[in-house]
This record gives sequence, C-alpha cells and structure tokens, in this order.
Amino acid sequence: STYDVAVVGAGIVGLASARELVRRHPSLAFAVLEKEKELAHHQSGHNSGVIHSGIYYTPGSLKARLCVQGAALCYEYCDQKGIPYKQCGKLIVAVEQDEIPRLKALYERGLQNNVRGLKLIGPKEIQAKEPFCRGLMALDSPYTGIVNYKQVAQSYAEDFQEAGGTILTDFEVTNMEMAKESSSESEDGLKYPVIVRNSKGEEIYCRHIVTCAGLYSDRLSEISGCSPEPRIVPFRGDYLVLKPEKCYMVKGNIYPVPNPRFPFLGFHFTPRMDGSVWLGPNAVLAFKREGYRLFDFSTGDFLDAVMYSGLWKLVLRNLSYGLSEIYRACFLSAQVKQLQKFIPEVTVSDVLRGPSGVRAQALDSDGNLVDDFVFDGGSGDIGSRILHVRNAPSPAATSSLAIAKMIADEAKRRFEL
Repeated sequence: STYDVAVVGAGIVGLASARELVRRHPSLAFAVLEKEKELAHHQSGHNSGVIHSGIYYTPGSLKARLCVQGAALCYEYCDQKGIPYKQCGKLIVAVEQDEIPRLKALYERGLQNNVRGLKLIGPKEIQAKEPFCRGLMALDSPYTGIVNYKQVAQSYAEDFQEAGGTILTDFEVTNMEMAKESSSESEDGLKYPVIVRNSKGEEIYCRHIVTCAGLYSDRLSEISGCSPEPRIVPFRGDYLVLKPEKCYMVKGNIYPVPNPRFPFLGFHFTPRMDGSVWLGPNAVLAFKREGYRLFDFSTGDFLDAVMYSGLWKLVLRNLSYGLSEIYRACFLSAQVKQLQKFIPEVTVSDVLRGPSGVRAQALDSDGNLVDDFVFDGGSGDIGSRILHVRNAPSPAATSSLAIAKMIADEAKRRFEL
C-alpha cells in the first residue's frame, strides 16, 4: 500500500486535515491511520460538544484566530450537511464582586478576537436568559452553540472517502523508518521512502506523514526521531449530569469567570444535543492516557507522567487547587456546592455521576501548560517528511476546519505538494 501522505489519527482534527488535503490535491493518494476500530473514539468522542466563540484566548494566538474562523466554518458546514446544532448561547457569570474586573477584561479580549455579538448584562438580563441562574454581571455570548462532534467527524470521514481517501482502522502506528534503497531503483530513489508499521507488523509506504495523535502526539514525535517536548500529561475530567426531570433549569451554557491563578476553566453547565445537561468537569491527573474510569491504570503511562519534572513543577505551583479537585472528585456534595453558586436550586439529589473525558494536555519542562496550538516537524530523513500536530486541546473541535486549512497550507509548503 503506497500513499503520498499518511495522516495518523482519526480524531476530528486528523479527519478534517485529511479531508482538506484530498480536496486540494485530488490527484494524490491519502490515507488515515487509526489505532481504534472506530473513528473519533477518544477526545473527539468524549468532549462537551460546545462550539466555542473564541473569548478566552490570547489575542493574536493561533487559538484565538482559528477558533473564531473555525466556529463560522463549523456552522456553515453543519448547515451544508444537515447536521443538527443549537446556537443556545453562553453566559460567563460573575457571582462575586472581585470577579467583575476579570469579566470586563474577558469582554475586552473577546472584542479584540472579533467574537460576534458579545455584551455585558446585569442580574435582570441574566434571569431573563437563564431564569434559575443568579449573578452580579455576565458576559453574554449568543454565538456559542452545541453540536455532536462525533457526528461531525464521521461526516468529515465520509467526505474524505468520497474524494478517494483511504481509512485504515485497527492500525496502531509503532514504528517509522526510511526504506532501504535497492540497486534496481532509479537515481531519484524510492518514490515512497517512509515505511510506517503497526503493532501487528503490517506496513504501508508513503512520501510524507501528518500526525494528529492527541494523547500520543509526544510518543509519535519520539518514534519519528523528532523532539519529545512538549510532553503530554493526561487529565481526566469527570462530569455529572442533571436528572432528566431537572434539565428545565438550564437553557444554554453557563460558565464561571476563569481564575487566572488556576489552569482550568472550572465547573460549568453544558446542555447537550440529546437534551441532557452535563455539569463539570473537574480536572485530575489520569493514571492512564485513555483512563476514562477512576481506577484505570497503566504502569507505563503513570511512570511517564510522574517521572517528568514538568509535572511536579505544575503540581507544586497548584497544590491547593489540585487537592481541591481530588476532594471534589470523591464527594458529590463538594461538586454541587460549586454549581449552587450559579443555580442555588440544584441539590445533590438532582445529579448523577456522568461520563468522563481525558484531555491531552501539553506541558513543558518548566511545568507550564502549553496554552496555544503547536505544529512542528523535525530534521533528518523522516523528520523533514513529517508534520506533527503537537498540542490541540479545546477548542480544537470547534477550530477543526480552520486548523485543517492551516495544516494543508503548511503541508504544501513543507512537502512541496
């Protein structure tokens, strides 16, 4: 099997990128390699389903630019394909006086990022939009929506295959190497010089590789001879769900004002396309890269994380926050207490434990969470033929079509397609 470009990873970013590449270069052969038997099985199938508008991200960053572009492209794509979505909006709600300056700063940031329709509203307007929500002030983002991203990813896959692309599932990439030239080859060498092998010993030949491997992006980079930095440290997020008879209390997304001292956004209310409402998530270190359950454990993944100095620097800087997250993970009442700041009527008897996701968080050796998307390649025989998507957590699903355009541009430049 020979391909001009192999894309490793059939999550939403890998599938969007493969779709964009084959649409731009219909005469070339493309393959997507996926280790699972189904598509969009990990981060793309375990996220909250929010179409983000681009408020939080540093102005001028890739996240800010690609999220705003990506949200517009996502709505347009869903309209074209008849994929259902709801533009239910989002309120970022200040419940304490000291949160108001941070909320106003977020508003200014959103304006700098060209987010559509933003406005600051007071208590009466909050209740008009969310009758059960209490707050002093809120940032209203009417352009925020929800969608089933697994359905979107499946649609990308169909587009890719209809354009002539090949998807190989159950193909876990474990090795990449340059093929040995034989004397019978022309002076130009092999046309498909990179061998990609899977865990069963099967192999494909290709000219170039794009990796969109999420939780394994650092390991694939190492396999290809590129830098292992930034490292991926998995954080599990556990959601609660409102009981069906209580879902009337939430109409749109309700988020707290993020605290810049802490690394994650905090507990929020997220309506889903199926009518359910997710609450959370928390954020605790996962002891397995695909550890969706509390007691999932992998010795290799655990040692990989705890032996990394960057993780210890992060933990020591955020020790009280981390211990609070662990406590809340164990006790429902502690999670509900966070939710009651916004909707006082929510009680422990109104919620159930829900699904979990694992975030592929890139971390540098100084213990800093890598905030922006990271795309890079390497040097040497294979490194020069590869493009790695190193860090693409939220809002990557929202941004997937915009990321795909950027990756296709970069692939054309690097690989001279």
